[in-house]
Amino acid sequence: MRKKKQENFLDYVPKRNKLYEWDLNQKKYVEVAVVNRGLFNRIAQIIFRRPKVSRIELDELGSFIWQEMDGTRTVYELGIAVKSKFGKKAEPLYERLCEYVRILHNNRFIVYENKK
Repeated sequence: MRKKKQENFLDYVPKRNKLYEWDLNQKKYVEVAVVNRGLFNRIAQIIFRRPKVSRIELDELGSFIWQEMDGTRTVYELGIAVKSKFGKKAEPLYERLCEYVRILHNNRFIVYENKK
């Protein structure tokens, strides 16, 4: 029997999803614009005066990672860049980085370039 080859998460290549616009705010942090669609969001916009577009501000570390995700670097290479910029402030590095990338992917802010 052949052993099933396991994928290594550090080999994934994350890329920002083109459906979401983003820019830098005055503090030089990334803000991702999310359009609130759907029936419940429309009701909340009318009744509770919720905004049509929510702006999600990333922190310093998240903003750096977001800007580095260009569809060419692996998660491992992103970790090296984070370590060189933030040093011990980013520890535990790969546990945090992997969880952050998974959260961005689960919320559809990023896609993986090399994953089936």
